[in-house]
Amino acid sequence: MQALSPLLAASLGTALLGTIAHPVWGQSRDGRDWSHETARAVPDWVRDAVVYEVFPRAFSPEGNLSGVTSRLDHVRDLGATVVWLMPIHPIGALKRKGTYGSPYSIRDFRAVNPDYGTGEDLKRLVREAHARGLRVILDVVANHTSWDSVMMATPELYVRDAQGRVQPPNTDWSDVAKLDYTNPKTRAYMVEMMVQWLRDYGVDGFRCDVAGLVPTDFWEEARPRLEAVRPDLFLLAEWSTPDLMAKAFDADYAWPFHATLNGILSLGAPASGIRATWEEERRNFPRGSLHLRFSDNHDEKRAIARFGEPAALAAQALVFTMDGIPLVYNGMEIGDTAESGGPALTERVPVFWPIVERRPEFPRFYRSMIALRREHPALRQGETLWVNSSESDRVVSFVRRGVGEDVLVAVNLSSRPWAGTVDTPAGAPFAEITPAVPLPQQPGGATPERTARTVELPSLALEAWGFRIFRRKSP
Repeated sequence: MQALSPLLAASLGTALLGTIAHPVWGQSRDGRDWSHETARAVPDWVRDAVVYEVFPRAFSPEGNLSGVTSRLDHVRDLGATVVWLMPIHPIGALKRKGTYGSPYSIRDFRAVNPDYGTGEDLKRLVREAHARGLRVILDVVANHTSWDSVMMATPELYVRDAQGRVQPPNTDWSDVAKLDYTNPKTRAYMVEMMVQWLRDYGVDGFRCDVAGLVPTDFWEEARPRLEAVRPDLFLLAEWSTPDLMAKAFDADYAWPFHATLNGILSLGAPASGIRATWEEERRNFPRGSLHLRFSDNHDEKRAIARFGEPAALAAQALVFTMDGIPLVYNGMEIGDTAESGGPALTERVPVFWPIVERRPEFPRFYRSMIALRREHPALRQGETLWVNSSESDRVVSFVRRGVGEDVLVAVNLSSRPWAGTVDTPAGAPFAEITPAVPLPQQPGGATPERTARTVELPSLALEAWGFRIFRRKSP
């Protein structure tokens, strides 16, 4: 998505999306009860993934694909397993926004942006990523193109008014034109384009921009064609409605979770909203649906700017320990504050990598939490059992159970220290496995170590924005 945040769209509804009828995030668009359906089977590598989102223009000093390749060791050493490349295609000039244009206003889906390099540069990036055990997914923008797209030579591929004039998706997205999926030729063109990237470049799947603005049956028709080329591909929907999860996609965006998290950390809503949102997901989605969880991405203000340093780490601790697939957006792991949502999306605002000198606890936190997730299969594939704390409006607490272990997580989503109790399930005692991550550096001082009080469960103490994690074997 390029200009409008789904969090805002969820709050303001169709007024923000112009003529597009927008559902409530996380709820069915067709009135169907999807909770009795089962989500499609997902490859283990997808279920176990940690996705690292890369904006090539901002990721490296070079601002191109070779710059991404040169930093793949960084991504691997962080512990991420999937590199998501934001759109790599040529950007339209007609009706362009900003200096460089939005990467979601694409002139040619079949080509590589010359500012980023060549097709050979992409092939090298994919080869080098695979050599490091990393998968690569591309951003596919199936809903629209730029106004000077090569597809404009065939106007019937687009939505047009009664006078035959091509239309934008809505008034805000003035730099793009909407494709017409009632035309079989549009569908055929877009499927073959995706097949090309799988077949010729060896990519492992796609993150599908505003997937819900494209008919669900298109994605359901496309999937078998794509699987014929790469049977274990990953399709990620930037959307949140249950119909997409039955047959078409492996995972979608947990936009309701993100909206709830933002409300808690920015607006003081009760932390119990996390559990309520999760339970609403379970009621509305096919059983086993997988959601991408995040506290930051290219559509939002940076989490560190919205929440502050300690709260940004608390938010990401929740992302790494809840069910679903965690997302890291480039620069989060060093506490970068450089914006990339609009209008910065259409400019060049590089990640300021040297800021790590001021925030050394950030990479330590990210590496430690991803390693913890990798070491404990319950955090990747276990079921979620919610347990009560003595103050659920401030503290989120749950157990991830599976693969022979229970992992208990408690996160204080408030600015005040907390001491109370957590209702631990009966059984063997828990041992603490919280990574030894220091607190964010204080003004004018050094980086202090965390000094949480040692107490015995079910009693528990957490500093402001603190989190603690415990583990035991389960029968």
